[in-house]
Amino acid sequence: QVQLVESGGGLAQAGGSLRLACESSTTILSFNTMDWYRQAPGKERELVASIFKRGDTDYGDSVMGRFTISRDKNKNTMYLQMNKLKPEDTAVYYCSAENQRRYWGRGTQVTVSS
Repeated sequence: QVQLVESGGGLAQAGGSLRLACESSTTILSFNTMDWYRQAPGKERELVASIFKRGDTDYGDSVMGRFTISRDKNKNTMYLQMNKLKPEDTAVYYCSAENQRRYWGRGTQVTVSS
């Protein structure tokens, strides 16, 4: 059973930075895609960023130019570097990965104060 565990969430001020990590219990090279999603209170889950098997990346419009997704294959870990944070970035951030099925982490809370 694949497990994904997020870490790195917390409280930040607007304009600040946080880095999230998602550690996988299996090699991340087995996944076709790894993603970061987020869900704010009362809102639908939103795709934030994706990194694909070959290493190419994609971002949601709301985070383009501020967030960077990356991975370390040796550590089986994916990252989300979040810069220039805004209060509207406040949400629970979820790690997800897909091969023959989709796996989810339990989420980590990010709160950005104004």
